[in-house]
Amino acid sequence: MPRQHAPAFTPEAASASATGGAGERQSLPALQAKMKRDPEGYEEELRQLRRHFESSVFLFRQQAALASTSSSSGGGGEVAKELGDLALFLAHVAPFYPEDLADLPDQIGGLLDTNARALPSGLRVHLVQALILLVNRKIVDLEDTMELFLELQVIGDRAVKKLAFSHIVHSIRRMNQTHKNEARNRKLQNILFTFLQGEEESRAKRAFTILCDLHRRRVWFDDRTANAICNASFHVSSRIMIAAISFLLGYENVEQEDDSDASSSEDEAQNPQIILSKEDVYKANHKGTSATKKKKKAKLQRVIRSMKRQQRKSTEETGSNYYSPLTYLKDPQGFAEKLFSRLQKCNERFEVRMMMLKVIARTIGLHHLVLLNFYPYLQRYVQPHQRDVTTLLAAAVQACHDMVPPDAVEPLFKQIVNQFVHDRSRPEAIAVGLNVVREICMRIPLLMNEDLLQDLVLYKKSHEKAVSIAARSLITLFREICPSLLVKKDRGRPIDPKARPKAFGEATIATDVPGAELLDEDFSSEGEDSDDESEAFDSNDEKELKSAPGTKMEDLSEANKLDTDEGMKEEDQLSGDEDDTEEVDEDQDISDNDSEDDDELEHDSDLDEENDVSDDDEELNENLSDSDEGSDQDGGSDQDDKSKDSSCKANKRKLSDYIGQLNAADASLRALKKLAGVKKAESSCDEAGKILSDEDFKRIKELKARKEAKLALAQHGLSKGSDTKSVTFKMPSSDQLSMKRVDPSKLEAHIKRKLTKEERLEMVKAGREDRGKYQARTAVKQKKTGGLSNRQKQHKKRMPLAASRAKAARSRQEKKEKQKRSGKQFRGRKAWK
Repeated sequence: MPRQHAPAFTPEAASASATGGAGERQSLPALQAKMKRDPEGYEEELRQLRRHFESSVFLFRQQAALASTSSSSGGGGEVAKELGDLALFLAHVAPFYPEDLADLPDQIGGLLDTNARALPSGLRVHLVQALILLVNRKIVDLEDTMELFLELQVIGDRAVKKLAFSHIVHSIRRMNQTHKNEARNRKLQNILFTFLQGEEESRAKRAFTILCDLHRRRVWFDDRTANAICNASFHVSSRIMIAAISFLLGYENVEQEDDSDASSSEDEAQNPQIILSKEDVYKANHKGTSATKKKKKAKLQRVIRSMKRQQRKSTEETGSNYYSPLTYLKDPQGFAEKLFSRLQKCNERFEVRMMMLKVIARTIGLHHLVLLNFYPYLQRYVQPHQRDVTTLLAAAVQACHDMVPPDAVEPLFKQIVNQFVHDRSRPEAIAVGLNVVREICMRIPLLMNEDLLQDLVLYKKSHEKAVSIAARSLITLFREICPSLLVKKDRGRPIDPKARPKAFGEATIATDVPGAELLDEDFSSEGEDSDDESEAFDSNDEKELKSAPGTKMEDLSEANKLDTDEGMKEEDQLSGDEDDTEEVDEDQDISDNDSEDDDELEHDSDLDEENDVSDDDEELNENLSDSDEGSDQDGGSDQDDKSKDSSCKANKRKLSDYIGQLNAADASLRALKKLAGVKKAESSCDEAGKILSDEDFKRIKELKARKEAKLALAQHGLSKGSDTKSVTFKMPSSDQLSMKRVDPSKLEAHIKRKLTKEERLEMVKAGREDRGKYQARTAVKQKKTGGLSNRQKQHKKRMPLAASRAKAARSRQEKKEKQKRSGKQFRGRKAWK
């Protein structure tokens, strides 16, 4: 038995329902569900509705033509509502009738293309939704409708604009979710690039917005998109140029916000690289009083935080996470020159010119470009009263790198020093000037000369904190790169006293794997530890060495300690077999030898320590000789003189032993230095053909982390050692400096800005929030609830008669004493007559 179908929808019935009731509107969703369940059973109804849709389109166009000739509109709103409902209905059932509705996308697209601005807002939204539905069902390709969706964004309808923009972005994201289809992506990119390069501002702006959004979401994260965004800086429209420059400047901030979740996982992954020794952790938690342990724990936490921060910065700057569209420029030199020429000719407002200047400086720093005309242009604006001068100075610092000739930057450098750093300048300007000088010298050290540096260093004595900190940071920098420019008292203890900055154009070529020397040091330290287990210091000799003045045995290595131990034993045997008179001669000979050794060690790094030891020895020799002469003159008369003479001989015995031990240590130190040089040369020859395994690289990474931890502990005062205390500044490489953005706020660090009256009042009110209303102390006592105080109870307590009399007498006596002490003048004996 054939199934009974629903009543057919005819155009006459549809038009009748349009004038009377909502029957059709209620039956269309039900019919749509039935067609999806049984497409073949409702083919006739589909054809009728299709003819009805075509007649509605024809009727709507006729009404639109009549409305254009006359001001009256007859029933256009009802026809538009019906047409929108039919378009959505046909779009929903189109996948089930691909042959019957094959030309439906062309009809909807043609209606939107020709009459988009004349359509009512509701009908326009319905037609766009129907077309989006057809694209999502893959009945029509996105490439065919891309231009139409871009045109719909500029007709002035906000709802359609938002709908078309989100559809383009989400469709391209969904298309590249599993794998990237380069052919389709290239077609879509060409359409957007064509719109972006056009002269019409509205279309170019919409294309640029889509490109930026897809690039920020890392969907189109390729060189073509990055170059298209950068080339938008040369658009004839200033609004698009400003948008492109703003995107390039703010891209890294957007990246930090997007990757905030990833940063926490990276921190967790980096935590195992923070290697602290068990001894340091034990000292911080278990040694000392409660107050010192609390301080040590706080210092340890600061060390861990600083190491985490340094590792995060290094991964951001040198790792693959760091990205900027400017890094993928195909012609960075041409980009910088073209944008700089536009900057020189444009009449934009000051903020726009500053943004252009920052982009140029960023490009020069990233790609190590040479744009010699840029520095004289900056020189015109370097004044303390210039608006946004810190931003300008940050751009100047960013544009400096080691490939720029120092002669080109020297006028700008002198201008900064002369305008900012002088005695009549404000402390804020001096601090900013010193910070800028430090940042520029970090990139181009050849700009600084000795006289200028010594003048700038004198600001370390300034009473302003910001100025003194900036001057000390300059000292710290030149201790690392060129200590010879500083005076002797400012050099401290540099790592390399003969360090010099590289000449212009000089390049360092790596000859070995970075950190490979740490493996050799690790192996040698393991061998020394095994030797230390078999041999150890004698406790008596160790006590004598600790009691002797000027000893520096803590700074010696383990091998030097073993050699000094052997020298001490030999000198003990020699000194035990000789008489007291011979000891005096030996002291003189040894002191002569010691002075000769001091002359030989003048070129060693520890010259100051040896001179201190020799001075102490001379003083001890003089004291002993004086005591010896006194004992010879008065000898044999008293037992006390004999005891003094024996104590002097004992001191002389210890001195001779100590000087002999020093000589042995010096000889062993020189021998070890020569041996280390030979071994280093041999190891460099051996390492040329050595292949490091994955375990070796892991070990190098671990040793680097351990060395950094030891350095950080020494800087915070948690460990001792001359090898780590002297290292207070780590010079970044040129690549790290070029990738690092110079923050203008850091150039004016530690500068206290004067608060306005409103800000001061806000601070006062904020401090009063947790405080109660002020009341006098007596008022608080009167309002007290509860029992009496102990003093009040004592006044009411009945005491025995003797006790009350004793208390009265005691109070009278105290009163008299108080009156004596609190007289008007001193009542003692006069000092004059």
